[in-house]
Amino acid sequence: MPTISSRASEMPASPIRRLVPLSDSAKARGLKVYHLNIGQPDICSPEVAMDAIRNIDRKILEYSPSDGIRSYREKLVSYYAKYEIMVSADEIIITTGGSEAVLFAFLACLNPGDEIIIPEPAYANYISFAISTGAVIRSVSSSIETGFALPPIEKIEALVNEKTKGILICNPNNPTGYLYSRAEMNHIKNLVKKHDLYLFSDEVYREFIYTGSPYISALHLVGIEQNVVLIDSVSKRYSECGIRIGALITKNKSVHAAVMKLCQARLSPPLIGQIAAEASLMAGDEFLRDMYDEYVERRNFLVDSLNRIPGVYSPIPMGAFYTIARLPVEDSDHFCEWCLSDFEFEGQTIFMAPASGFYISPGLGRNEVRIAYVLKKEDLNNAMIVLEKALEAYNIRK
Repeated sequence: MPTISSRASEMPASPIRRLVPLSDSAKARGLKVYHLNIGQPDICSPEVAMDAIRNIDRKILEYSPSDGIRSYREKLVSYYAKYEIMVSADEIIITTGGSEAVLFAFLACLNPGDEIIIPEPAYANYISFAISTGAVIRSVSSSIETGFALPPIEKIEALVNEKTKGILICNPNNPTGYLYSRAEMNHIKNLVKKHDLYLFSDEVYREFIYTGSPYISALHLVGIEQNVVLIDSVSKRYSECGIRIGALITKNKSVHAAVMKLCQARLSPPLIGQIAAEASLMAGDEFLRDMYDEYVERRNFLVDSLNRIPGVYSPIPMGAFYTIARLPVEDSDHFCEWCLSDFEFEGQTIFMAPASGFYISPGLGRNEVRIAYVLKKEDLNNAMIVLEKALEAYNIRK
């Protein structure tokens, strides 16, 4: 029998999705499953986007340009300008979700064997994209004790060698909710400039910042404009995960040209998704403000509830809509599986993402979980009751 590739063998299962079969079985048994595992908001997408889809009057659903519909890219210029990110339409490439933007950035900038430095815990799919492209991740660990602040820049620089080609950050961060400070971003800038590295910056959660500290984009950093590749997506800010529309933004013309070759090979990003995304730009500040206010309430409620459970600790996330929580268990992978396969409370159970899958270093995060606060407060309240009951039952089982 033919064997699968080493690349496929090395690819880790998603900590966010790998327990779906257990969740499906729990639902088949009649249980209510609270999905805290995935960043799928329950907030309605903008009505202007839904109307744009309903009212499509095209006779043909044609290919779009490989870099995306021009009118959409031109409108994005104004959107980014609100955040003092000054770009032109020709520096924006529309992608099939933020995931394709990361993959194309790696393919365009990294050769097999090249190394990238990533603070951990990190979005799990970065690992998969690195394996897909033959890149090697060198991780630098942050700690729940410091709220997952960026480790000292000296620790990061110690990883730089002749194979190092870039640094990848997510700001605000998934899975920790951490927001990098101006000082931390300047440290990163100086390191990138000193060693002439790429800075891949995933900034899909810029709308979700819950502190007075400013949002510092990688494209705010003066002097490394040619080193920056910015990753973006509409999935979270408009609750449109399913339309699969993201963006790759760079002022580096060589990177842009290389990414365009990859875009041409995959033909075009989703047409209907772009129609919805372009319409969403007309949703206005009220939509984003209401969504922001809702997430602030959910964050405050969730973190307070978690820290009231005996043995549980969660720092206060400053952005995004996730937190990493430490649980009084030795193996959160087993605990998360057990919650779905062996536990219920009043016909309910919970689905969380084991945090070990967000670390590159083996053995880290074994007593941590990532929780997405994308459910309404009533559901979050029920989920926290279930979590407390599950921990009680798990730790007294024989």
